[in-house]
Amino acid sequence: MNTALSQFLNAVKNKRCAVIGMGVSNTPLVRLLLSAGAGVMVCDKKENHDETLLSEFRGLGAEFSFGETYLSAISGFDIIFKTPGMRYDVPELIAAEKSGSVITTEMEQFLKLCPCMSIGITGSDGKTTTTTIIGELLKKAGKRCFVGGNIGRPLLPDADEMKPEDFAVIELSSFQLMKIKYSTDISVITNITPNHLDMHKSMEEYTEAKKQIFAASSGRVVLNFDNSVTRDIAAEVGERAVLFSSREILDDGYCVENGFIVRRKNKKSEKILALSDIKIPGMHNVENYMAAIAACEGFVSKDDILSVAREFGGVEHRMELVREKDGVRYYNDSIAFSPTRTIAGLRAFGRKVILIAGGYDKNSPFDELGEVAQEYVKTLILVGKTAEKIRLAVTEAPGYAPEKLPVIMCASFEEAVKAASDAAESGDIVTLSPACASFDMFENFMLRGKRFKELVAEL
Repeated sequence: MNTALSQFLNAVKNKRCAVIGMGVSNTPLVRLLLSAGAGVMVCDKKENHDETLLSEFRGLGAEFSFGETYLSAISGFDIIFKTPGMRYDVPELIAAEKSGSVITTEMEQFLKLCPCMSIGITGSDGKTTTTTIIGELLKKAGKRCFVGGNIGRPLLPDADEMKPEDFAVIELSSFQLMKIKYSTDISVITNITPNHLDMHKSMEEYTEAKKQIFAASSGRVVLNFDNSVTRDIAAEVGERAVLFSSREILDDGYCVENGFIVRRKNKKSEKILALSDIKIPGMHNVENYMAAIAACEGFVSKDDILSVAREFGGVEHRMELVREKDGVRYYNDSIAFSPTRTIAGLRAFGRKVILIAGGYDKNSPFDELGEVAQEYVKTLILVGKTAEKIRLAVTEAPGYAPEKLPVIMCASFEEAVKAASDAAESGDIVTLSPACASFDMFENFMLRGKRFKELVAEL
């Protein structure tokens, strides 16, 4: 077993540990702690959980605190493992820390002991696709890599399998990065735009959280020159920064020239990959490839890059073609839980589409989406908590004409899919690209995308 992980397990043995959240990242953590001989209390606001899982944990000695008062049980613990989506300034956590509890997370502990090269990816948009491409590039180059983090796979339980020559490719959300004490060896920030402002107190706090991905590291930092926030971060990082741009010809970095991704250095260009060889559509995916290639610089060959670009068909729920019916193509872009991500998807089609949008309100501005919709949306179908906010952004945008862009308000997700189907004619594209999180109707964007695919299959 990996020495660092052994030290962690020995450190938690006989300690009283509270684990907040019984989700994807913490379920394996609970097993790990129980196997190490820790006393474990699992706390979750939800009251109903999988009975098989509860029975397993109960049999291993776990205790539970569920329901609205779940945090009342966390005082007096040696270590508290926080769920990523919980702020550190929750009164119960503050009180516990003052009483001597150590507040940490599964991800923080993994970064602390990670025994191999770590590549971390964060950003407002594109981080899952970029993470996946990096993993594919490294695998194609014959490297053993472990892909996880916010992408849905906790990595702490895998640490004992990792060897120094391996790679850990880690998607990291702003929630996971807030106040984290450790950083990745190589860091990528795809972009930073207003997002999760229901959780973060300000855009400044959100940006500072993202910057923690490189704060405690001395390795390269891959940054988007076209995004004003990450361009400013490049000035902070200095020589460690490796820039990419789909709009500008850079003196040093990755950019697009004459239909190729090129590596520019000393004002000279080296062709890396033809845009025509990239299987997944859209300039935002060209940017994802540039970020991934920059992160893997020195570890993969041009042949590896070309092979992945021609083979990789994208990630589920990201501009995923669901089916074609009666000449209408239906796309599932449920991952688009920010306006900027939806805008990128609309531009990727290069034509007017029927758009299903709306969902949970993260306090994101929709003004730019309202303007872009005039050019790229044929019919707008709105549903969810933000439906009215998006409608106003679209109808109050310059040049709006109701006869050119009908807006249909729907009371349910099922009604929205039917309305889109009714509005579509042969040759049309229907895309679910909500520009919002899913939490008003679904537990996560995957379930939203799955339901969309079910409804489209039933048409």
